[in-house]
Amino acid sequence: MQIIRSRERIIVDIPIVITTVLDCMEGAIVDLSEGGAQVVGCSLPPKTQCQLDMDGHIVFGTVRWSEIDRMGIRFPYELHDGPLLERLEMARAAMRAAAGFQSRGVRPLLATAPQGGFGRRSA
Repeated sequence: MQIIRSRERIIVDIPIVITTVLDCMEGAIVDLSEGGAQVVGCSLPPKTQCQLDMDGHIVFGTVRWSEIDRMGIRFPYELHDGPLLERLEMARAAMRAAAGFQSRGVRPLLATAPQGGFGRRSA
């Protein structure tokens, strides 16, 4: 089943702290839009109200779905300002720039780096 979303979700990696009335846990936002986020590394039951803390900036949300190590959180008010929106806009701009390079036939810098292997190993 395909879900139609009003906002584009962008892949990010933002460390956060999730706080509820009874608990506080660390996690990371892995995809983000103005209306919500997917958080990995922690989980709360659906319908739990919580707050996401990123460097002292608080955003409120409600858990919409939950699995063992991840959950989807919907914001009651869309992001209009603050550091979380700034990170979203930076990730969106980087994604569009990479797509623009690929559409013009230019390979991104990362793809042209030498393929020497993992760590100190070399080919």
